[in-house]
Amino acid sequence: MRAIRRFTVRTVLPVELAALGELVQNLRWSWHPETMDLFAEVDPETWQRVGHDPVALLGAVEADRLAELARDRRFLRKLADAADDLREYMTAPRWYQTLPGAPAAIGYFSPEYGIAAALPQYSGGLGILAGDHLKAASDLGVPILGVGLLYRHGYFSQSLSAEGWQQEHYPSLDPGGLPLSLLKEEDGTPSRVAIPLPEGRALHAQIWIAQAGRVPLLLLDSDVAENDNAARDVTDRLYGGGTDHRLMQELLLGIGGVRALRAYCRVTGHPEPEVFHTNEGHAGFLGLERIRELTEHRLSFDEALEAVRAGTVFTTHTPVPAGIDRFPAEMIAKQFGGDNAWPTVPVERILALGAEPDAPEGGAPIFNMAVMGMRLAQRVNGVSELHGAVSREMFQGLWPGFDLDDIPIGSITNGVHAPTWVAREVMELAGKELPSLIEVAQGWEGVQKLSDEDIWGIRGRLRRMLVEAARERLRASWRARGASTAELGWIDEALSPDVLTFGFARRVPSYKRLTLMLKDPDRLKQLLLDPDRPVQIVIAGKAHPADEGGKKLIQQIVKFADREDVRHRIVFLPDYDMALGQLMVQGCDVWMNNPLRPLEACGTSGMKAALNGGLNLSIRDGWWDEWYDGDNGWAIPTADGVEDPDRRDDLEAGALYDLIEREVADRFYDRAGNAHPRRWLDMVKHTLSSLGPKVLAGRMLHDYVVALYTPAAESARELSASEYTKAREFAAWKLRVTRAWPGVRVEHIEASGIGDTPELGVSMEVHATVALGELAPDDVSVEAAYGKVGVHDQLVEPSYITLTAESVGDDGKAAYTGVVPLDRTGAFGYTVRVVPAHPLMSSPAELGLIAVPEEPAGMTSGTLR
Repeated sequence: MRAIRRFTVRTVLPVELAALGELVQNLRWSWHPETMDLFAEVDPETWQRVGHDPVALLGAVEADRLAELARDRRFLRKLADAADDLREYMTAPRWYQTLPGAPAAIGYFSPEYGIAAALPQYSGGLGILAGDHLKAASDLGVPILGVGLLYRHGYFSQSLSAEGWQQEHYPSLDPGGLPLSLLKEEDGTPSRVAIPLPEGRALHAQIWIAQAGRVPLLLLDSDVAENDNAARDVTDRLYGGGTDHRLMQELLLGIGGVRALRAYCRVTGHPEPEVFHTNEGHAGFLGLERIRELTEHRLSFDEALEAVRAGTVFTTHTPVPAGIDRFPAEMIAKQFGGDNAWPTVPVERILALGAEPDAPEGGAPIFNMAVMGMRLAQRVNGVSELHGAVSREMFQGLWPGFDLDDIPIGSITNGVHAPTWVAREVMELAGKELPSLIEVAQGWEGVQKLSDEDIWGIRGRLRRMLVEAARERLRASWRARGASTAELGWIDEALSPDVLTFGFARRVPSYKRLTLMLKDPDRLKQLLLDPDRPVQIVIAGKAHPADEGGKKLIQQIVKFADREDVRHRIVFLPDYDMALGQLMVQGCDVWMNNPLRPLEACGTSGMKAALNGGLNLSIRDGWWDEWYDGDNGWAIPTADGVEDPDRRDDLEAGALYDLIEREVADRFYDRAGNAHPRRWLDMVKHTLSSLGPKVLAGRMLHDYVVALYTPAAESARELSASEYTKAREFAAWKLRVTRAWPGVRVEHIEASGIGDTPELGVSMEVHATVALGELAPDDVSVEAAYGKVGVHDQLVEPSYITLTAESVGDDGKAAYTGVVPLDRTGAFGYTVRVVPAHPLMSSPAELGLIAVPEEPAGMTSGTLR
């Protein structure tokens, strides 16, 4: 018979081993090798059998063994040292504690988190990035409170059919068997949050806590008795179900997440967050919940909106509209209207927040979660410089009339958490020779002093570890596909620890082009089987369960890798997870990435490989576009402008083959006698010294704290002071300016002082007449834009100077003047624009209002000599 419910019975530890429970419950062990060593000593054989999962270890180890350890003075000393180290890590001041004015706490919301393989609550890059964000915050002492959902089936486990088709499995996860604790009230009852639903229903959730070092991660779980069956299933699986299901998950993450934070801070005494960070649009409803809180404390909707925006950061991760959650507006209206309406938050205002600015006329209204997230946040960023530029173009419609460079979407390039992803051998070498590398991100130039022998020796060991693990996984996969043991002798010789090894592991949407390497199968075969300079490729990746196209791509790569003539040189390893990802980024010599540019927002796997002494072979997209320098890897040329996708793939695949054959393999195998490949190792050292300090998650967190969190906290404090006086004033000012803006016009522009033949170094006086209507000069900024002129007389990356109001007439017309330097030769132009101005604005484009000359003649251009 099949059990209708499963749960985990945890062992009762002897008093002498109580500290072992503390170590297991804090996920810091997942990036702390010394603690992992201690767990291994508990029972080495069981530790291997449970896949290095300490919770499972304590559930499987025999009581006699625990009693033995409780009498082992050597083990008890090591346990005491590990416990003391954790307590010191949790309490000692760190970098963040030296900062003046930084926020007391930051709420960080994400639909998924990749903390450790033992807590499978992630699907891909978004979750891995969120996990690294929390770990780096812990290491730096940044007081983040993470918020997410607890999925009872995680994402999915992947296997292959005999035909190479992806198959999904959803194992049940028991919270009692995970490193979690339940948030409880003083009376011992579980804390609960509830969200009213239409038709008198409600969505209830309890709150689990995963302690990631110093950072608590709150995970909401709807599998509680108070819910009906549909509500209990809201947190069944990550990215599962239809539109209704996704909406329920996002309501729980955003609205329920804020309520969970309030409960946690009330129960524990933790400071309330001053800043709320929305990691993608999935949690966007958190802004509505905060508006509801404030409007119930006598602020108007507009006043609450300003207070909420000031303290909100929104990070977008997608470069394509298809990656954004969008719901029919009628679904949102049903949720927030009728008998389920919030009395102080009109449903019409909610719908307006998510309305797409460029929606086609006559179509069904759509509610866009990313658009709402941006309207609810005063600070918005992409995750690489190129992605920031792509996002400005993608969302330009939210700020009509502004040039792309004026769109207030910045960028902070992602980073990776080195202690999680860098091999222990590399960390120990760095700790011995260059102890300040990871902790303070200094001294990376010292990498050049490392010996070729040390680096090459570590790279060889890591490659061998990958090969051995790949063989084990390959054998298990073939058995699951129906092969007998007698058929699998070839796996003992699959891959080689001495062959140049490429890694390719991604999610499998079409734009990542998993099968680009198969564009010319014969050419690929030649590279794999080259008698003198062979290459081998280790591949992994999951397609979304509903993505039939992605599954077909996996099947194509599997069918090629199944061929008897090449299967010892190219393998597909199913069930890509954090553990496999660690093996691959540590063991591969080259990390390959060939997305369709510019559709990769950032991509961080190549960063992990670089920190392990690997090199990148990638399309110049995401982070590689900004940090490739010509000597730290290879850039695959892109066929930009070629509209035929097959033709573009042909060209870029050909360039990929050429690079592998003529440059990558040539450098790897360029050895004099039995010497190490000096040119290859020179490139490895340059990669480590040039990329090392940039790709660390600590650098990323530093950027978030300095550029976004601290300014957001300062803005939020200013607007909330004195019973939200500034929020009230700012909202009233915005309303007045918006209503009066149709009366603002640039009526006349003229220049003087440059003569008939403008020359470099001359200063030009600009005079403008601006009709201000009902506004005062202090309400606006009148600016001269000037610089190089491009196609159709468009200014290219213009510079700006603020013009001075010389006089204001009774008719509301003001005269402005300023001096423009003619600081470059060639085609030169200028114009004048008017934008709102207020000390509390974070960008001139914040209101989306701009006035420019109506006639093309308003811009004068010419050629400077």
